[in-house]
Amino acid sequence: MNTNSIFLMNTILFIITNIMMLISIILAKKTYFDREKSSPFECGFDPQSPNRMPFSLHFFLIAIIFLIFDVEIVLILPLIVSFSHCNFITWILTSLFFFMILLLGLYHEWNSNILKWTI
Repeated sequence: MNTNSIFLMNTILFIITNIMMLISIILAKKTYFDREKSSPFECGFDPQSPNRMPFSLHFFLIAIIFLIFDVEIVLILPLIVSFSHCNFITWILTSLFFFMILLLGLYHEWNSNILKWTI
């Protein structure tokens, strides 16, 4: 493909995308009351309620647990890639140490009744 055809395709895609966004803006029904609905749902609070309710500690703990396990998954992926580059014994000991920290954290959360979904 030469440069003219690539430029032509990019121009056509740009025009089609802008036309679709313009149609979306024109057809969208926005009112004053919808502006509050489109605000982010923050920390379990309803943006429509006039009063702020007390913050749920259980919601906070579940969010923190999710973030911790999400970061741990990011740390596990290099462990898998490094398997072929490291000594087997070193790799096993590092992996076991990492998973022991995870299991001890999960055990602590289980004993603290953080994982129970009772209201």
